[in-house]
Amino acid sequence: MRRLLVPAISAGLALGAWYLVSLVLLSPECRFLLPPPHRVFTESLSDPAKLETMLRALAVTARIAVTGLALAAVIGVAVGVIMSQAKVVERVVYPYAVVLQAIPVLAVVPLIGLWFGYGSTARTIVCVLIAVHPIIAMTLFGIQSVDANLRELFALGRANRLRRLVSLELPAALPSIMASLRTAAGLAVTGAVIGDMFFAKGKPGIGTLLDTYRARLQSEDLLAALVLAALFGVTVFALFTAAQRLTVGRWHASGR
Repeated sequence: MRRLLVPAISAGLALGAWYLVSLVLLSPECRFLLPPPHRVFTESLSDPAKLETMLRALAVTARIAVTGLALAAVIGVAVGVIMSQAKVVERVVYPYAVVLQAIPVLAVVPLIGLWFGYGSTARTIVCVLIAVHPIIAMTLFGIQSVDANLRELFALGRANRLRRLVSLELPAALPSIMASLRTAAGLAVTGAVIGDMFFAKGKPGIGTLLDTYRARLQSEDLLAALVLAALFGVTVFALFTAAQRLTVGRWHASGR
């Protein structure tokens, strides 16, 4: 009950602040900038046609986000493992990973469109670029943080590099990897929405609708689409939180 009570109070305060800004601070002429929550529901979410359009677009965005996250996970863990096994690779590759994180994605979006087109491929690449860095960094950190005494124990047992990686380093790094995947999941959703906004070729995603509603000043529909996108992001985050608890919750504090 306590776990449910705190989010319920937080949601109530957020709705109260929303009503305060919309009905008190904004004049009736400017109220279209932030319509109250009940108008978002009555004018948009309760309309079957509008809701169906948003859910279809959200499904497109979800598919792109899941694909991008899966690719980022494979690439990030693989690069992190390779860097942990060879210092020279870490010195060569890691600076580029940092540069990739430091450059704003919006700055390279035009290049991605020119190189890969303006469809789902470009959207997926945006997701990967946004989500891959924390996975690389946390995988490398987790492997490098293995207890030195355990490393010496495996060395005394004459375990080769592959045996040490599979039996010691990857299991010990699992909490860090799962934490990075939880962070990357939210970033992948953000990347999918950004990709929708800039790459409109193909089926429209929720980001495409957001851009359309913004241009048409359809505030109720814009906020409704934002709410659905936020709910999807929270759902993805919650799923990875549950996965973290299932994998490492019994033996590591990060999963409890």
